[in-house]
Amino acid sequence: MTIDLNSDVGESFGNWTFGDDAQIIRSVTSVNVACGFHAGDPAGIRSTCAAAAAAGVAVGAHPGYRDLAGFGRRFLDVEPGELTDDVVYQLGALQALAAVAGTRVRYVKPHGALYNTIAVHEQQAKAVVRALLEVDDSLPLLVLPGTVIEAEARSAGLRTVTEVFADRAYTPEGALVPRREPGAVLHDESDVVAHVLRMATDGEVLAIDGSRIRVDAESICVHGDSPGAVAMAAAVREALETAGVPVHAFA
Repeated sequence: MTIDLNSDVGESFGNWTFGDDAQIIRSVTSVNVACGFHAGDPAGIRSTCAAAAAAGVAVGAHPGYRDLAGFGRRFLDVEPGELTDDVVYQLGALQALAAVAGTRVRYVKPHGALYNTIAVHEQQAKAVVRALLEVDDSLPLLVLPGTVIEAEARSAGLRTVTEVFADRAYTPEGALVPRREPGAVLHDESDVVAHVLRMATDGEVLAIDGSRIRVDAESICVHGDSPGAVAMAAAVREALETAGVPVHAFA
C-alpha cells in the first residue's frame, strides 16, 4: 500500500500571504495550486509551480468558486454552464503557468465550498465533470469517497482518487464537520498523527461522536494554511514512513 500526501498551496496574492508553500512542498508529494478565483495571483502561482517542479512534487489544479472575498468557502448558486466555464478557465490558466514553470497539471481537486457542494449537489457535480471532459479527460479527480461527485465522475469515465483529511473531523456519515462547528479542525499534532495513521493503516476514522467509520484513503490532505502546518505536515510524513507506509504521488 502507498499513500499520497497533498496540500493546498499558491493561495497568496498581492500583499496577502497564506501559508509557507516552500516548506510544505518539502513534506508532501502533491500540491493543489490555487487558480486565481478563490486565491492566488499569476506571479505566485507560477513561482509555486516552479518550486513544486524543482522538488519533484506533482502539481494539481485547485479550482474554486469566483469568491476571492470569501476565500472560496461560501456556496454560490452558479448556473451549471457558467460553473463549467469557470472551471475550464481556471484549469487553462494553471496549465499555462505550470508549463512555463517547467511542469504540468496532473490532476484536479476542487476547493472549499465547491468541493463540499459537489459532494451532494448533482448539477454542480455534473458541471465540474463536464469541465474535465472538455479540457483533459485523463486528469484524475480527487474526491470524498461515497459522494455524488465520485459517482458522476466514474460514470463519465474519469479516474477518481479518494481523499481523506489529516486535520479535519468527520461526521458519523463520513462527511467533513463544517468549519463553523466546534472541533471541526484538529490542531494538536499528536491527534492529527493518530488520526492519519488510523485512516492509512486501519482504513477507518474515529468520527466526532466517537463512532468508527470505514474510509478508503488514497490521498491525505494536510492543510498548508493552518497554524503549525509545516511541522504538522512533516510529522505526518515521518509517522507514515515509520509505520511502513510508502508515501508517493498518485499522479
